[in-house]
Amino acid sequence: MPKDRIEAAIKRAAGKDTSNYEEISYEAMCMKGGGLIIETATDNPTRTVANVRMHLNRGGGELTKSGSLDFAFERKSVFVIQTEGINTEELEFELIDAGLEDTEIEEGEMVLTASFENFGNMQKALESKGITIVSAELLRIPTNLIQLSEEEKAQVDALIERLEDDEDVQNVYSNMA
Repeated sequence: MPKDRIEAAIKRAAGKDTSNYEEISYEAMCMKGGGLIIETATDNPTRTVANVRMHLNRGGGELTKSGSLDFAFERKSVFVIQTEGINTEELEFELIDAGLEDTEIEEGEMVLTASFENFGNMQKALESKGITIVSAELLRIPTNLIQLSEEEKAQVDALIERLEDDEDVQNVYSNMA
C-alpha cells in the first residue's frame, strides 16, 4: 500500500470528531423470554444496528420494539465506597435524605443503591461528607430473573460476549439467572 494512502488514513482516524456520537439502547429477546438491553455509543447508527442485528441473528436472538423491556429492568444508581473509618449505620441514616434505597457491605467496601433520578443527590451527599467514591455507575437491574439450562445459558453467554466485543457496544444487561 502506498505511503500517502497510509498517512491519509491515519489523518482521517486522528481527526474524527467525537462530539457527534449518539447513545442508543437496543432491546432484544432471547430464548425462553430472556431479555437483553444493549447500550451503544456510535457515530454511525446504521452500522451499529446492523452489527447488533447480525450478532443477535447468529446467537439466537432478535431485536424488539423500543420500550418492550422497560418492565423487566429498573435503572439504579450504584456507588461503591471504602468503609474504613466510617460508621456505616450512621452513614445509612444520613444518606436516606439523598435517596439511599439499599446497602450491602462486602470486604471493606459498601455498595450503596439509589434510584436513577437520585444519582446526583447521592454523589453530592457523599462528596460533602468527604467520602471517596471508588466507583459510581448507572445500571439496569432485572426485576425478575429467567432460569435457563446450562446449555441455554452457555449460548446466551456467548451471544453477550459477542455483543460486548463490538466496538460500539458499551454495556449489555440481561435478565437471565
